[in-house]
Amino acid sequence: MSFAFCTLIPDLLYDTAGDGDYLLGIKRLRRLYCNVGIGFHIQVLPDGKITGVHNENRYKISPVERGVVTLFGVRSGLFVAMSNKGKLYGTVRTDQCKFKESLLANNYNAYESAAHPGMYIGLSKTGKTKRGNRVTPAMAVTHFLPRI
Repeated sequence: MSFAFCTLIPDLLYDTAGDGDYLLGIKRLRRLYCNVGIGFHIQVLPDGKITGVHNENRYKISPVERGVVTLFGVRSGLFVAMSNKGKLYGTVRTDQCKFKESLLANNYNAYESAAHPGMYIGLSKTGKTKRGNRVTPAMAVTHFLPRI
């Protein structure tokens, strides 16, 4: 018979059973850095356009279920979303805003659309967004480092 113990510590639930559900609801404030070209941080503009810039832009990365996150642009107040054609845009929260977060062998993360499997967030070497259906996790344009 196994027991799981939980301790309540200021607004966070720590689960010693090790199933990982304690991560749900924890928002991580990060900057998403893509080391392609001369390096870019992804940004969401208030008009919904998404680009890569050298300035650091903060995101709230929030788990919505195990392995699935939303990316919220703090400055713009918009979520990153992907259309069925693989185009990235900023919007209020919808199902298009959910991404599967995968840790790659090189310790970078890749973000695959949960609504459109096989489509990934990617930036070109000039900082423009790449269509999700034209990139794969093997390409460096999809590798992001969540920086503190």
